[in-house]
Amino acid sequence: MDKSASPRITMYTSAVCAYCVAAKNFLRSKGLEWTEIRIDTDPAERERMVALAGRTSVPQIFVGDTHVGGYDDMMAMHRAGNFEPLLEGKGA
Repeated sequence: MDKSASPRITMYTSAVCAYCVAAKNFLRSKGLEWTEIRIDTDPAERERMVALAGRTSVPQIFVGDTHVGGYDDMMAMHRAGNFEPLLEGKGA
């Protein structure tokens, strides 16, 4: 897969979040890179995440403009075979 053509992965996280760690470990295991936005250190980013995701929990994961959801949502997409096509820019 050509990583330069892949949609950007953005993950909203906080410091004390086991699901954030699990999500990062999963992405790392797939050789992926992401942009991490810490909402616990920047209240404005927390507000932005809630506006974009409609959720207050972390992590909130986006692939390009597509809101994947949290860790459980990402893993459910992965198990259903829908996460990898999203990474290739093929949409959900």
